[in-house]
Amino acid sequence: MTNPVPKAELHLHIEGTLEPELTLALAGRNGVELPYANAEELRAAYAFEDLQSFLDLYYALMAVLRTEQDFADLADAYLARAAAQGVRHAEIFFDPQAHTARGVELATVLDGLGRALAAAPERHGITTRLIMCFLRDEPVESARATFEAARPWFGSLITAVGLDSAEVGHPPAKFREVYDLAREAGLRLVAHAGEEGPPEYVWEALDVLGVERVDHGIRSMEDPALVERLAREQVPLTVCPFSNVRLRCVKTLAEHPLPRMLEAGLLVTVNSDDPSYFGGYVDDNFRGLREELGLGEEELRRLAANSFRASFLPEREREAHLKAVEAHRFA
Repeated sequence: MTNPVPKAELHLHIEGTLEPELTLALAGRNGVELPYANAEELRAAYAFEDLQSFLDLYYALMAVLRTEQDFADLADAYLARAAAQGVRHAEIFFDPQAHTARGVELATVLDGLGRALAAAPERHGITTRLIMCFLRDEPVESARATFEAARPWFGSLITAVGLDSAEVGHPPAKFREVYDLAREAGLRLVAHAGEEGPPEYVWEALDVLGVERVDHGIRSMEDPALVERLAREQVPLTVCPFSNVRLRCVKTLAEHPLPRMLEAGLLVTVNSDDPSYFGGYVDDNFRGLREELGLGEEELRRLAANSFRASFLPEREREAHLKAVEAHRFA
C-alpha cells in the first residue's frame, strides 16, 4: 500500500531485522568470517523447514554483532524501514542471553540499542519500548541471572519481559519465578505461546505467568474455551502472518486463521516478527492480508487500531494514534 495506515508494531525481534547487506558489512567491520560470498547467497539460506531451522541460522548470524555501534546501527536501520511502513510506535524484543553467551557485555547491547531508541522520535517519528526476552530453551537459572544483571535499566530503558525461542517442550510455567520477580519490579509481562506449542501453553502464559499480551497465539483457535476467554477478556494477540507461513505453522497465507480470529472477536494485531528472514516488514504483512485473504479497509483499520489499543502507551498517546487511524485514507 502506497499510503500505509499508522500502526504500532508489538512483535519484533531486533536481531531478526539483520538484513543480509548489514550482516556482511558488520562481518567485514568486525573481522567475522561467514560462509557466504554475497547478500544474494546469504538470502538464499533463508529457506526454513520449521522454527528450529530458522533459529539455527538466526543465532549463527548474531556473531557479527559485537560493539555498541553495531547494535545502534541495527536498531536505526529497523526504525528507518518501520517509519516508511507506517509504524508510529514500536515495542521491540531483544535477546540478551544470545549475546552475553558469546562474550558481548549486556551494557554494550543496551547502550547501543538505547542510543538508537532515544533518537527515534526525532529521527524517525517513532516512539519505542524495549522488551527483554528470556530464551525458553535455556535453563531458568540463566533467565534469573539475566534478569538481575538488567536491573539498572528497568524503567529507564527496559519496559517489559518476554519469553521466546524454541517453544515445543518448553512450557511457560517453567519461568514462573522470574515472571513473579518481573511483576514485583514493575515490569510489563508478555510471552510467546501457541505458535508451534499447543493451546495449553497459552493457558499457562495467562494463568501461571500472568501475561498481559500473548505473542503469536494462533493455536488458540484449536480450543473453543480459550477463544471464548481471549475474546471476553480482550487479551491482545500479536500475530505474525508471514512468519507463520515461513516457519510452516500455516501452509499458506490464504489459509491463515486471522480472519477467523477477527470474527471470533479477538484483539488481534499484525506484526513482522523477524522481517529480514520472513520476507517482509509489518506493512508488507498488511498488504499480504489484503491481497491473499481479501481483507478490506475496515478490517485493516481495525487491525491498526488494535495495535495501539494493545500497546503499553499511556492512554492519552494511544487515543491520539487511534484518531489518526480513524482519519487515515487508504490509497
